[in-house]
Amino acid sequence: MVFKAMIYNETNIDSSYATSLKSNCPSAGGDDNLAPLDVTSPTSFDNAYFKNLLRKKGLLHSDQQLFNGGPTDFQVGAYSSDLGSFQIDFGNAMVKMGNLSPLTGRSGQIRKNCRKVN
Repeated sequence: MVFKAMIYNETNIDSSYATSLKSNCPSAGGDDNLAPLDVTSPTSFDNAYFKNLLRKKGLLHSDQQLFNGGPTDFQVGAYSSDLGSFQIDFGNAMVKMGNLSPLTGRSGQIRKNCRKVN
């Protein structure tokens, strides 16, 4: 259901890819059907995701916006052509996230619904 709006309402998607997704997720029903975020190599940690964005094969609207004539187009292009650069940057980002200290006690909360404060 998350990607249904994109495949039926947007023009920034490869037409053959959209047709394939529509067969998996019909406009009426099919809300529990699954589709890989990376159609090319869904079980590999590689840069195919970025290559797919260049070909307008991003599954989610937010993904395809990364390559849609904006300031992140350059980074998508760079990662699509340089797997090593993507892997290094990804690793560095994971280390940074791992070093974040969660807010605890009265300073933080675990949300019951991630869309709103408890």
